Amino acid sequence: MTCIINCLPLNDEERRRFQDAGGDIQQEFVGDFSTRRSLSWQASIPEEFRAQATAVIGNAPASQLRDCPQLQWLQTFSAGVDGYLKPGALATDVQVTSASGAYGQAVSEHLFAMTLSLMKNLMLYRDRQHEHRWEPSGHVGSLDGANVLVLGTGDIGAHFARLCKACGSHTIGVRRNAKALVDSIDDMHSFEDLDDLLKQADVVALALPSTPETRHIINADRLSLMRDNAIVVNAGRGDAIDCDALAQALSQQHISAAGLDVTDPEPLPVDHPLWDEPRCLITPHIAGGTHLQSTADRIIAIALENVRRYAQGQALNNRMR
Repeated sequence: MTCIINCLPLNDEERRRFQDAGGDIQQEFVGDFSTRRSLSWQASIPEEFRAQATAVIGNAPASQLRDCPQLQWLQTFSAGVDGYLKPGALATDVQVTSASGAYGQAVSEHLFAMTLSLMKNLMLYRDRQHEHRWEPSGHVGSLDGANVLVLGTGDIGAHFARLCKACGSHTIGVRRNAKALVDSIDDMHSFEDLDDLLKQADVVALALPSTPETRHIINADRLSLMRDNAIVVNAGRGDAIDCDALAQALSQQHISAAGLDVTDPEPLPVDHPLWDEPRCLITPHIAGGTHLQSTADRIIAIALENVRRYAQGQALNNRMR
């Protein structure tokens, strides 16, 4: 018997759509609609459904998923599924699909806002406002004519590049397959070209997954290659940047500024020097939450289409394993 445990915070009409998409498949709706406006959605599988669950929609704890002996498929709320792909997290025959494609607008707009705030010294003026100081902070930058280097040109990176191009930037992308072109990227390169590209970038934006190859891809050596006016922003995975090296580069003015929605480690320790860097803007991993209505709508739409596919025995979208 097939049974989907749906942890999405759905209203009655949305539940009806899922029932229609699933046909005769049993679906148990355990999400709480009152949490719809929460920054991040939680998921939990009631004990009474674990024995019969063949599919789960939601980022349920791996410990609960391992209690589901018939589990065939996990659909996450998140774009990243790293925790579920670790050895021992789930049985190797469980399909894992993500909500990749839902977060591009929200995360890219956060990156874009960070970039402009840093270019225009807005965080410095906020500090001076708290000190009741009416005082200019010096020269500012512009995205018009800037070289914007985007590491990772998937959904988030492509959206961010589109925003920068609208302001007159020249966009340069870096991805594993440089032959895969993206409309918002003017020039595409492989990671082999990264060192040379960093030397000409005014903005370096990271939207990378966490892999052994991307860990500390921005380290002390690569920070030393950047222009002293360069801005670094990251909303992908925190371990793409060596935060200790970044703090040193900022303190020594080797680069101009940094904006981080993710850090390594995370949360950033309270005694880390980046907290006290005036030209570092830090937000607590909130760029990709469900606080933007369109993000929530896209997560639901992705899951709905995959329920339809699951019911009809078709290949699932966004399959990560």
